[in-house]
Amino acid sequence: MARNPADLYELGPTAPEPDGNLVMLHYLDGFIDAGAAGRLLATHLMSTLEHEQVARFDVDALLDYRSRRPIMTFAKDHWEDYDTPEIVLSQLRDIEGTPFLLLAGLEPDREWEAFTSALLQLAAELRVRMSVGFHGIPMGVPHTRQLGVTAHGTKPGLIEGYRPLVDKLQVPGSAGALLEYRLGEDGRAAIGFAVHVPHYLAQAAYPAAATTLLDSVQRATGLALPGDALREAARRTDLEIARQVEGSAEVAEVVRALEQQYDAFAADRESLLADESEVPTAEELGAQFERFLAEQQGRGENPEP
Repeated sequence: MARNPADLYELGPTAPEPDGNLVMLHYLDGFIDAGAAGRLLATHLMSTLEHEQVARFDVDALLDYRSRRPIMTFAKDHWEDYDTPEIVLSQLRDIEGTPFLLLAGLEPDREWEAFTSALLQLAAELRVRMSVGFHGIPMGVPHTRQLGVTAHGTKPGLIEGYRPLVDKLQVPGSAGALLEYRLGEDGRAAIGFAVHVPHYLAQAAYPAAATTLLDSVQRATGLALPGDALREAARRTDLEIARQVEGSAEVAEVVRALEQQYDAFAADRESLLADESEVPTAEELGAQFERFLAEQQGRGENPEP
């Protein structure tokens, strides 16, 4: 017997007024997120804007605890704390007081169809006009150039100004992608943004990628979102990357080669480099730089936004 989607969530004490102008942002941690770009943006919004719970999802029904074990804290002779996993839909207000929704938490391990049906039900009840997802993807690009963004949507007019990266490809699915797909089937406006993160920085938190996502979300939705803290974190991180590059001739050469490839591609040349036989591939370049960064500062560092 199919599960009733309403059984998957519990409504909070207050609900936004369904005025037909609500935007729903969503980021679910578990799919590809190079540079922790999506997680940094979602965390930034929750930490800088007032928020209240609209709905909380039943994580016991949606998560596989053994595949992603929650963190517990042991102190001397007892368990002191449990980091409860969450999937929560919250209402926030932007700088100008405009309300919007943010779905954040862990990506469900199971019952994707019931989960997306529950979100479609909520979107209909709250009269959400647009849904926007965001995350980072690793690319063979240098950190010294403007970060690109791949955009996709349920209607062509939603993503004007963004050039497609590929014609067609098949990739592993995600709950966020399925949500966008089902929203499109339901005739609703939905967009997704994937910022291009230099793949040698994909394993560390890269705030510059989060600020790029922030700009894309603002342009698409009209929301006025705070960005000073993220931009300051990006500035500090970029300075540290520049310092490490300057300290290694090998790494500096890697960056120059990636810059040449990027500039040649941007200029739409037939050959990316004059003599490709002497230039390592983007994967080889990224692996060299990634090893260097791992040796210098460790992987997975997460600068506070």
